[in-house]
Amino acid sequence: MSVQRAIRKVFLAVEQAEGAGARVRRSVGTPNLRNFSPFLMLDHFSVKQGAGFPDHPHRGQETITYLLEGGLDHEDFAGNKGSLGPGDLQFMTAGRGVVHAEVPQRNADGKPIVGLQLWVDLPQNLKNCEPRYRDLRGSEIPSVKVDDDRVTVKVISGQSHGIDSVKDLAYTPVWILDMEIRPGGKITQSLPANWNAFAYILEGDVIVGSDGERRVVEQYHNIVFEQKGDIVHFEVDAGADKPARVALIAGTPLDQPIVQYGPFVVTSRDEVMKAVYDYQTHTNGFERAKDWESEIGKSVIF
Repeated sequence: MSVQRAIRKVFLAVEQAEGAGARVRRSVGTPNLRNFSPFLMLDHFSVKQGAGFPDHPHRGQETITYLLEGGLDHEDFAGNKGSLGPGDLQFMTAGRGVVHAEVPQRNADGKPIVGLQLWVDLPQNLKNCEPRYRDLRGSEIPSVKVDDDRVTVKVISGQSHGIDSVKDLAYTPVWILDMEIRPGGKITQSLPANWNAFAYILEGDVIVGSDGERRVVEQYHNIVFEQKGDIVHFEVDAGADKPARVALIAGTPLDQPIVQYGPFVVTSRDEVMKAVYDYQTHTNGFERAKDWESEIGKSVIF
């Protein structure tokens, strides 16, 4: 018999400044929810033209960028370049070290780009792996409709109602499901046992839970679930004037310390000091950072 996961907490992701002129709603990585292994950070970002995330380093984690609106260019110190459009994802493994920039594309209407960026911890034995990128285009993402087509789930990573994602894109096992729930729609979603899980409300109001455990959660709030149980339930009131959109994310907890200093995520204080030293001296993974400057970062107005 399936057991519904209880809600541990619900909180608003407050908008804050980040990068150079960007605005983010951070739902993981604040005192409300810090080091929810394997998750380190989730930002719901809005970046106007002329702003962005100029040249900066990473070590010891994976970043997953899901673009919802607009276009985003990427460039790193190894000569890798790429672009994301609406619905596309980039999975970046920083490993032993990478320096890169992420900058919005210019568009005619001048609207900001909007998306999600998730930071996932790497297992300790992979923290010194070589950096890599794996892109997933929106057209490649399978989807499934449930509840008489009142709910559509994009299966970015994981499984939903008999549909599997196309491939494993991250070293650390994670599920990412993008759910659109129209008025009157309901969905019960299974989750792997003992994984940590949360849901971020991108749009609309959602009823979470069933039977006597129902709760209405509004836009921009994060729902953190207890580890016990194997299903979660969402629905939207039949009288709602618009659909809701929910990002449901789950991952296997890593049995290791988390020691983070900005973009460096390691397992001890000594490793933090070493990461800073390696970056400053261009050694042990950061050799190519010496005298490197991205082209796209030059367009960012500080």
